[in-house]
Parts: sequence; C-alpha cells; structure tokens
Amino acid sequence: MTSYSLPEGFNEFDIFAFGSVLLVCGLLGFCLNFISLMAFMRVKELRTPSNVFIFNLALADLSFSSNALVSAYASYLRYWPFGSQGCQIHAYQGMISVLAVISFLCAVGWDRYHMYCAKQKTLWSTSLTLSIIMWSMAVFWAALPLPFIGWGVFDYEPMKVGCTLDYTRGDRGSVIYMVSVVVLYLAFPLLIMHLSYSSIYVYFKKTHSFKFNTGLPVKVLLIFWGPYMLICIYSCFENTKLLSPKLRIVFPVLAKMAPVFNALLYAYSNESYRGGIWKFLTGQERSYKKK
Repeated sequence: MTSYSLPEGFNEFDIFAFGSVLLVCGLLGFCLNFISLMAFMRVKELRTPSNVFIFNLALADLSFSSNALVSAYASYLRYWPFGSQGCQIHAYQGMISVLAVISFLCAVGWDRYHMYCAKQKTLWSTSLTLSIIMWSMAVFWAALPLPFIGWGVFDYEPMKVGCTLDYTRGDRGSVIYMVSVVVLYLAFPLLIMHLSYSSIYVYFKKTHSFKFNTGLPVKVLLIFWGPYMLICIYSCFENTKLLSPKLRIVFPVLAKMAPVFNALLYAYSNESYRGGIWKFLTGQERSYKKK
C-alpha cells in the first residue's frame, strides 16, 4: 500500500475527525437540499416566483455539499487524488456555490420584505431575471482567481484534501480580490438582509403576528461565513501563515456546515414550503400557505 505523508500540523486523528465532519455535513446538506429541489419540481403548488429563490438557494447549497463530499473522500484517502487541475475545478465549483448561496440568501430576505412590508408579490419575470443575474455574477467572480486570469489564487486547504481561495498569498491582486468579494458578497448582502428583516420584525410586532424568527437569517450567515470572511480581511494586513493550520482549516469546515442549516431554516421551517415537501415525500396533502 502506498503511504502518504500527513500535512504539516495534522495527525491521523485530525484528518479523520475533520474528514468525518465534512462527510456528515456533506451528506446531510446534500440529502436535505435534494429533497427540497425535488419537492419544488414535483409539487405544482410550490412553483411560485418567491419559491424560485428558495429553489436556487437549495441548488447552490447542494452544489456546495457535493464540494464537501469530495473533500471528505480525499481526507479518507489522506491525499488529494485529482491533481492540480482537479484542484482548480474543485475550488472554482466551490466558489460559485458560495457566492450563489449568499446571493440567494439576500434575495430571499429582499423578497420577504416586499411580501410582508411592501405588500408586493414577486413576478415570475423578476425572480427568473434576478436568478440568472446572480448565477452569472457568481460564475464571473469565481472565475477571476483561475490561472488564466490570476486575480486571486485557488490552492489547497491546509489539510491538502480540498481546494479553495488562498488567502495566505498577500499579493496585490489577491488582496484586491478578497476585499472586493468581502464587500460585494458579505457587507452588501448583510446590509440588505439586516434592513429587510428589521423592517419585517417591525411589521410583525405591529401586527402581533410573528411568522418566523426574523433574527435567525442574519445570525446564521454571520456564524458560518463571518469567521471565513474575517480571516480573509485579516490576511490583507497580516501573514496568516503564522496561524496554526488547524485553526485555518476550521473556517472552511465551519462554512461547509451552512447548507444543512440553510435547508432547515429556509425550506423545512418555511410554512409555505414545508407542506410541499411533506406532499412530495408522502403523497399526502397538508395545509400550507402559498407565497
């Protein structure tokens, strides 16, 4: 049997533990979001303009869960088996998924604001156009660190069993790219989500009818993506290679848990979506509200 040396700063148990977390989160995220996707496609009542955003969020999360499963597979092999080109593809696919996820989290908040506060229903033309724009933007921004462009760098994660944006470089192109992504895909979505859900909270409080927890969406985004974005910002000013490899791997692993919680928060706890999932799984009708 061929032996492979362990990455610096990790032992066998570390690789097994992190790999197991990736496997569990990847499988859960994949299954939960796959069911959500199939319910949208098979249950006619779920196919509304507002639910298009939840469908696309589930699609992006399913893609990101697949990315985690590839890393989990490599962790059990103890090495990356797909070569340098496979590394770039893995990182590119993961980056598209991440940017799309955050975009559709913002879109859901924006849509809920218009539904509850502005009393405006989203049109099919609006939801489809916005979805195409957000996927196109994700593909564009994710492509910039690829070798033929080089605005940023994709490289191996500290465990060497997956690839992502390398925030340890510190060169001018990488810094500009990371600052741009943090502003466009964290600061701006956070602002939109905060304003949207704060307005919805005021409306719920005024009507004495709370349809959902308005504080959870922003908290979930911050918990799973905030630390990763903070380390990217930190890398613009300090040498992150001085940090422990175990600490640096925590950030991407934590982010890979997000698809599970997104599915539970936006589909399975959604009053208008939960009934459709139940009908898809059991074939039985269950009362739920259309959006």
